[in-house]
Amino acid sequence: MSGHRPGPGMGMGAGVPPGQKSANFGASLRRLLRTMRPERVRLVVVVVLAVLAVALQVTGPALLGRATNIVFDGVVGRTLPDGATLEQAVAGLRAAGENQVADMVSGMDGVVPGQGIDFGALTTVILTVLVVYVASAAFLWVQGRMLAGVVQRTAYHLRRDVQGKIDRLPLRELDSHARGDVLSRVTNDIDNLSQTLQQTLSQVVTSLVTVVGVLVMMFVLSWQLALIALVTVPVSAWATMTIAKRAQPHFVAQWKSTGDLGGTVEEAFTGHELVTAFNAQDGVREGFDTDNERLFRASFRSQFISGTIMPMMGFVGNLNYVLVAVVGGLRVASGDLSLGAVQAFIQYSRQFSQPLAQLASMANLVQSGVASAERIFEVMDAPEESPDPEPGQRPDVVRGEVRFEDVTFSYDPERPLITRLDLDVQPGQTIAVVGPTGAGKTTLVNLLMRFYEIDSGHIWLDGVDTRTMTRQDLRDPIGMVLQDTWLFEGTIAENIAFGRDGATVDEVRRAAEAASVDRFVHSLPNGYDTVIDAEGGGVSAGEKQLITIARAFLSDPQLLILDEATSSVDTRTEMLVQQAMAELRKGRTSFVIAHRLSTIRDADVILVMEHGDIVEQGTHEGLLAADGAYARLYRSQFAAPVTAAE
Repeated sequence: MSGHRPGPGMGMGAGVPPGQKSANFGASLRRLLRTMRPERVRLVVVVVLAVLAVALQVTGPALLGRATNIVFDGVVGRTLPDGATLEQAVAGLRAAGENQVADMVSGMDGVVPGQGIDFGALTTVILTVLVVYVASAAFLWVQGRMLAGVVQRTAYHLRRDVQGKIDRLPLRELDSHARGDVLSRVTNDIDNLSQTLQQTLSQVVTSLVTVVGVLVMMFVLSWQLALIALVTVPVSAWATMTIAKRAQPHFVAQWKSTGDLGGTVEEAFTGHELVTAFNAQDGVREGFDTDNERLFRASFRSQFISGTIMPMMGFVGNLNYVLVAVVGGLRVASGDLSLGAVQAFIQYSRQFSQPLAQLASMANLVQSGVASAERIFEVMDAPEESPDPEPGQRPDVVRGEVRFEDVTFSYDPERPLITRLDLDVQPGQTIAVVGPTGAGKTTLVNLLMRFYEIDSGHIWLDGVDTRTMTRQDLRDPIGMVLQDTWLFEGTIAENIAFGRDGATVDEVRRAAEAASVDRFVHSLPNGYDTVIDAEGGGVSAGEKQLITIARAFLSDPQLLILDEATSSVDTRTEMLVQQAMAELRKGRTSFVIAHRLSTIRDADVILVMEHGDIVEQGTHEGLLAADGAYARLYRSQFAAPVTAAE
């Protein structure tokens, strides 16, 4: 298609380069949490289940410590004189010079001199621990199931909202971005965000509750050991935050590079034949290698930097473990703590450091997810089409009278394209628009369809300003066939029926006959039920164009726009299509954009455009006689073949 296109760098942005901070990590994270507001009741239930599960889990070490005390008390009690009281046994140990052992025994409340292990009490404790852990696992299973539903519903609503947003974006906004980058935001970024929520939400809730629960139990057992365990927390928090800040810009760059690479791959695949024809594989490969290298570097840096969190947390956890074990052993020896209490405390110290390490390890997931969320929110925040008027005006009867009045438009405010354009089109007229590439031919019909909004002036359809109409009311009576064919995966009949909801089989076949599709369909194995893919595989380029023309025929429009609609058909097919379109145009207003001037000789009015202005208008014969811009275009197309023939 002819016409200018805006350059990149509009609403959705170009991402954040490495070395700079992302747009706003905190704001994006808060906004992401706000998107989950519809799930807040379920999230509350998830948190309650997590609290119950963790509460049961943190009682486990204390119960196991009690079991250890039962065993240890029995072992020690068997070595003491039978029938003596605990005080007598301790006194006997001191008399024998075993002061350290006496101190330890004096702190063991469950020791009965002369008696061994109480297996009844031990069995009761072990069964209690088993019930506690089974119940905790059950709560966690229910929580996981509910959380999976919360996350997937959130991702579902995000996809729906982003798709709805894209439907409301103006063509100007979509034209400013590579198709692969937009697809990456809708697919890769939402998938990454969904995985981040799935992997982190449950862990964040359970880890935070575990830290609180374990901390309470640690202070209950020994406030001195609890303070020792807490010494390492500020060190861990400082190191994690420092590493996370360094990694975040690289996560943003990683997903920006993913979108760029997706755009490069999409362009290379869709234009594969052209790339091959021009032997441009090396250039495409260089572009791919550049984007791939950028993605590699951003991914390596983000993963390497964030990956240092876990080794650091492991070191701090081991340091904490050593301190607790040494100090705890000394307190057992002095009789200030029981062996079971120290064993439970060591388990708690592990449980305390493990969720902290998990929270730290999730930093890279959260950063990656928030980086994707920022890219999604950029789409959601992009400027939308101006809202339709309510209620919109519409002509009583669409006859096809079109009038451009003092219309001005530009893609770039500093480079005017169309200035003070005036045009009157009567119902039923065929208007051909010709001119060199970039003259504004396609822009003219894009403005009529309101794909772009005019800067000033008015466009009237049957006496109604198109800006006072809803876009649906404006586009309903208009059929459009573009130079670039668009088909979807389905049968030929389904692709034609796309032109009108509820079309019958007979109506589809009549449209196919009018567009000469019927001529080649019968040569296909399954006729109208032949399945073609999105690229039109199985039919030629000309046949694909004929299918799109049949689709326009079926819509039975009052206004018809043909943008180089016959550019991909052979000469014989072009003659058939011209005859069919001549019949179709009877009683309808038609705009025909063409480079091949042979296809528009019978147009009622031919507009010659240069630099966005109509420099000539008239009939084919009249414009040739005027010997102006149209005559020069005509001679440039037909003089060369004649000279060659001579």
